[in-house]
Amino acid sequence: MKVAVGADINAFELKEELKRYLEGEGFEVVDYGIYSKDPVDYPRVAAKVAEGILNKEAERGILFCGTGIGMALAANKVKGIRAAQTHDTYSAERAELSNQAQIITIGSKVVGVELAKKIVSAYLSADFSFEGSGKNSARKVEEIMEMENR
Repeated sequence: MKVAVGADINAFELKEELKRYLEGEGFEVVDYGIYSKDPVDYPRVAAKVAEGILNKEAERGILFCGTGIGMALAANKVKGIRAAQTHDTYSAERAELSNQAQIITIGSKVVGVELAKKIVSAYLSADFSFEGSGKNSARKVEEIMEMENR
């Protein structure tokens, strides 16, 4: 699976740690920045990752900033994207299983490296389904997409 990542200056180190972790776990990582500790406003990075998902350059995305809030807000402004802020494994898993979130966000000032690895693993191991027990969730995701198109 290809995973897109991106961060702002507050989360550069966490992104780099998680990038190495993901590659070690066999994921192909597409890095949309930042690439050094040069400051770049997070909305630009969030947009790049979201557009990469929509353009099928990656299947899922992970964005990092200080709290995870700004990246989630920015990514959700890109039509067709559902981004969920996550700070624990349960919300990360449910981001995919209940909401088919293409992107999760993690706050580097809220979550440490080891927990971030567990969050990312929970998210990437979950698989949304429009069938079976996922029908209720699928209906809700479709409602969200309809709201977006109004």
